[in-house]
Amino acid sequence: MSLDGALIGLLLGVGLLLVWRSGPRAPQGRSRPRGASRRQQQLAAAGLTGINAAQLLALQVGLGLLTLVVVLLTTGTVTVSLVFGAFGAALPALQVRRLAASRRADLREVWPDVVDNLASAVRAGLSLPEALSALSVRGPEVLRPPFARFAADYRSSGRFGDCLDRLKADLAEPVGDRIVETLRVAREVGGSDLGRVLRTLSTFLREDARARAELETRQGWVVQAARLAVAAPWVVLLLLATQSTTLDAYDSPAGTALLLGGAAVCLAAYRLMLRIGRLPQDLRVLQ
Repeated sequence: MSLDGALIGLLLGVGLLLVWRSGPRAPQGRSRPRGASRRQQQLAAAGLTGINAAQLLALQVGLGLLTLVVVLLTTGTVTVSLVFGAFGAALPALQVRRLAASRRADLREVWPDVVDNLASAVRAGLSLPEALSALSVRGPEVLRPPFARFAADYRSSGRFGDCLDRLKADLAEPVGDRIVETLRVAREVGGSDLGRVLRTLSTFLREDARARAELETRQGWVVQAARLAVAAPWVVLLLLATQSTTLDAYDSPAGTALLLGGAAVCLAAYRLMLRIGRLPQDLRVLQ
């Protein structure tokens, strides 16, 4: 009886273990944490494919410490040095976001030309790998490196699907995802409407780029004014570094609370301004 009970208990335990490992907590292999994946996608969107998330984090830590030491040696005030050290640590991430936004704006202007080149190549009878590889020579300058890497990958492996996946990761753009998946479907299931689909997509992209450029021009002066308003008090605080007696007050509990409160208000106001004035962005639903 005891042997049968032990066997039943063992089988039950093995069954529960298999159920647990097949659920959402099962090992995911090469999957990365969501935070690291998101940061790596930001780097790819900025065109910084030679930098990984760990290197960006190390750069932030190093720049933050350097800023902290420089301000501390200049002012002799610990609290002010910590605040500007935090600003220095945030600067690389803000620069990555700025580069990503600038690259998105540049790509928005050239995607219609890319789609037109693809449609012309398809109409001329080129295969899809040849049409994509030709963009490394005839395509827009900003997009030639990803398509050159695609051409090299396809010549070395010959696996069109895997090369498309790497191209999509290099482009890191919603429009690029759409084009890649359209070409993948056309390659796998065939179809005579690929040229018409590409021409329709080109027309839509040109209209969207024209409308967005007009909205961004009208919005630009408001965003710049808000950034100047956020930065002004901290520039004034930095100018007070010449008066050590004034900065000594910030090492007190009340001064520290004032600096932290001001930093929180500035951060909240800046984030609110960005959220209110943000234009809708295409999401990478096909990544």
